Amino acid sequence: MSEKSSKNKISLERIQQIREFSLIGFIIVLSIFVQFRNSNFLTMSNIDDLLTNTAILSILAVGMMMVIITRGIDLSIGATLALSGMVTSMTVSNYPSLHPLVALLIGIFIGLISGAIIGLLVAKFNILPIIATLGMMNVFRGITFLISGGKWVSAYQMSDSFKAISTGSILGINNLILIAIIIYLVFYYFINYTRTGRKIYAVGSSPESAKISGINVDRITWLVYSIMGGLAGLSGVLWVSKFASAQSNTASGYEMNVIAACVIGGVSIAGGEGKVTGLISGVLLYGILENALPMINVSPFWQNAIQGAVILIAVLVSALIKRRIGSSNKIRRED
Repeated sequence: MSEKSSKNKISLERIQQIREFSLIGFIIVLSIFVQFRNSNFLTMSNIDDLLTNTAILSILAVGMMMVIITRGIDLSIGATLALSGMVTSMTVSNYPSLHPLVALLIGIFIGLISGAIIGLLVAKFNILPIIATLGMMNVFRGITFLISGGKWVSAYQMSDSFKAISTGSILGINNLILIAIIIYLVFYYFINYTRTGRKIYAVGSSPESAKISGINVDRITWLVYSIMGGLAGLSGVLWVSKFASAQSNTASGYEMNVIAACVIGGVSIAGGEGKVTGLISGVLLYGILENALPMINVSPFWQNAIQGAVILIAVLVSALIKRRIGSSNKIRRED
């Protein structure tokens, strides 16, 4: 590694560390402020609700982070979630004795197929990610409507064992939270300590350089969209299990929440930058905002505006930190 690339790597790590500490500090200050306004905020029951409600968001954010790192975007995850949730819930409705693990595998498989199709369009046919995913979003929504006939699958049509996937707990910890923790541990190791994980960052940093160095950019691109699809499929099963309802418009627009959580967590839309540890902070802050604002009686009309402002501030702070460190490095080189 050259001295210049080594300095750039150190600078990037400094940016990420400063941003993560700033985000954690903001979360602490915000939590204290909300607690003063509503003493129920930091109770164990509310914290459990907060973590449970953000678990699905956090699972999807892991996949979206890898997609964005490779300079992509996936606007179809809400539709993929709805499709996998509908197919799985209809299967459970017809076969009540179906094992919950099989239901999860069905959802993941549907998501993998959906993600693999999108990855093929982006990697092999060079269709822009935003176009490919926007088109497939409508395709998946249409398929969901066709197979369901526009009807819902309601709670009474689902077995208790299926609904227990999300409502059950192990050692007092909700299953959703446990699944999210497992996903984060697996992908933390995958992204940081495997060769494929390093290739994902290399592709996002510079696709041309990655190709020159022998990395199969098309394969990596296909892989990240397939993983995103698999996680969306898993989330679809968890979603319909949690809410005991499957609809053709389930999670409509939810992809924007996921992208917002990634941006707040320090994932750069320009690609090549993002960490699982930072993502956790971003998801947690987004979850706190959704949980806390209603608790302190903020008008629903203002809640979206406040969330949007936080996203813009996160991006602005990141840009300012980059500029400051870039200026410092320039001065050192001149000296």
